[in-house]
Amino acid sequence: MNARPEPLLRVAGAALAYRGTRVLEGVDLVLGAGETLALLGPNGAGKTSLMRLVAGRLAPGAGHVRIDGDDPHRARSARRAIGWVPQEIALYPRLSVAENLSVFAQLAGVARRERAGAVATGLDLCALADVATRPVGLLSGGYQRRVNIAASLMAHPRLVLLDEPTQGVDLHARAAIHAVLGRLREAGTALLVATHDFAEAERLADRVAILARGRIVAEGRLSELLARIRADAPEHEVALAEPADAAAGAHLRRTGFQPVDTGSTWRASRLAGPQRDGAALLEALRSAGVPVAEIRIRAPGLEAVYRAALAEGEAGLEDRSVAS
Repeated sequence: MNARPEPLLRVAGAALAYRGTRVLEGVDLVLGAGETLALLGPNGAGKTSLMRLVAGRLAPGAGHVRIDGDDPHRARSARRAIGWVPQEIALYPRLSVAENLSVFAQLAGVARRERAGAVATGLDLCALADVATRPVGLLSGGYQRRVNIAASLMAHPRLVLLDEPTQGVDLHARAAIHAVLGRLREAGTALLVATHDFAEAERLADRVAILARGRIVAEGRLSELLARIRADAPEHEVALAEPADAAAGAHLRRTGFQPVDTGSTWRASRLAGPQRDGAALLEALRSAGVPVAEIRIRAPGLEAVYRAALAEGEAGLEDRSVAS
């Protein structure tokens, strides 16, 4: 039997601290060629710090990061295998798209004779040929983000790191960026995508890793994570005609619901008491004075996986704190 191939990216026991404050602790992660992994977590969970470790811009205080067996913090060859797409637009606004890509090709160490080909490939992969001669500063935010991605591809990286690649763009631009990422994946490029967008993660990812307070609290194939949580119970969502008053809110909580916004939407992964269909639940809630406008029952998605993982992660951290 053939041994399984070594993953392109391996993070093992990685820890990182800034000025005595723990940022990452005991992080393990693998990513193979052609795979897409979505990195989820609240602000401050350590997503960007983990991506900087993978990119070789930081060195772990413990553990290690390897790209095809090499340390990206020490080995230039490992860093050349990585494309980094930051959350901020990092381009020269007065230069044209093609001129920007040529500059980034030079910065990436692409030989002069190969730069024109690298630029042409980047324009093609990111569908930018129609704006190649236009100054980047005059382009829409969606186009700028695609140029940002193209700039990371000049050295033909095997792994691309994307930090919130669709933040602040409209639906058309989002679809165009997703198409770019799809083409990269089909070409065998591994993608590590940090995002707050659950729909985006569900659309793009083969696997998901959820970070909380510097630790990975859930990781696995998206299909398996969803199957696991859907085996427990469907998710119920109640939309109210008006925010719940104290009595209505108390009844919703007793039934198993929790508010998810200003009080007009409540969700429950598991109902308390007897199980009811949608019509029976609607009648029971209205009879109790809850101003229900609509009830939706659906199979839980990635957001439910995320909420459950964070809750379990917080409980685990509290248990360790008490034990210490």
